[in-house]
Amino acid sequence: MERELKVSARCVTKRYVMKKKKATKNQLESDDEIKEKNFWALRGISFDVYAGEIIGLIGTNGSGKSTLSNIIAGSSTPTTGEIIINGKTSIIAIGTGLNKELTGRENIRLKSLLSGMTNKEIDEIVEEIIAFADLDDFIDQPLKNYSSGMRSRLGFAISIHSDPDILIIDEALSVGDDTFYQRSVDKIFEFRDQGKTIFFVSHSLRKIKKMCDKVLWIHEGELKQFGPVEETVEAYKEYVAWYKDLPKKKQRKHKKSYKRERKNFNLDEYFKKTVDDNPQDHDELRLIFYPEKISEKMPNLTKFVIVMILVTLLSIAVLYMS
Repeated sequence: MERELKVSARCVTKRYVMKKKKATKNQLESDDEIKEKNFWALRGISFDVYAGEIIGLIGTNGSGKSTLSNIIAGSSTPTTGEIIINGKTSIIAIGTGLNKELTGRENIRLKSLLSGMTNKEIDEIVEEIIAFADLDDFIDQPLKNYSSGMRSRLGFAISIHSDPDILIIDEALSVGDDTFYQRSVDKIFEFRDQGKTIFFVSHSLRKIKKMCDKVLWIHEGELKQFGPVEETVEAYKEYVAWYKDLPKKKQRKHKKSYKRERKNFNLDEYFKKTVDDNPQDHDELRLIFYPEKISEKMPNLTKFVIVMILVTLLSIAVLYMS
């Protein structure tokens, strides 16, 4: 039986532009100190994930885990590359998507409406959400009065009851008591058995090993390893142990070298290397890497034809609606 592909990433990058420093009277506009600087949070991430898989996402702080999570969730877009999502996504991170000025009950309605549910559908599940989050009388208190654990429980309860196809859990189970944690784990396994896909982001290797089918290790913005749980976790633990054994001076030097690489990452060089490895995919890769350039080079006649087609379709839609 052919497996259903749920998330496919190909050559995904994410660039952030660092703020310029203000020029002093003695500086010229061309000085390096005041030029825009890039920081590449992700540098060429490719993987395929299928229905019914729980994927652990690991890496040291600042490696790019949350950036990748937000891209999968659709709340952020890649700078270049291709990400294909087959299904409805929901991300759970501590406090994400919740309004501190609103009550828990009001947050349930707001976040559920934003996920596409109707008021009638929300009315049918609101008590289930409150019971799962175990908030009792606090549900009608402003969220700013909640502890981090209470906010996490509420966010988790709302997200799982929106019935997503793809669930991204970003450290949301790192707070809260053991009872809620076990209830959440049982729900995650239930989702997996229903054929849903889960990305579980955590620093807890014990939880990763207990829950996940595969592990995706992101290291300094790159995909270091993606494979079986034991094998990938052990490789990650070996790296962490090696790094911790380094003298402090060498640790700083090691981190600086990677920071420099992420600032100086060259997309053209990465494209050339990728094409050299996959020459048969040259045209497809160019579209993935340089969508803007392809558009800029498009002949004027082609652009005109596309515009006319869009205008025609819009006119037909207006006539149909009237």
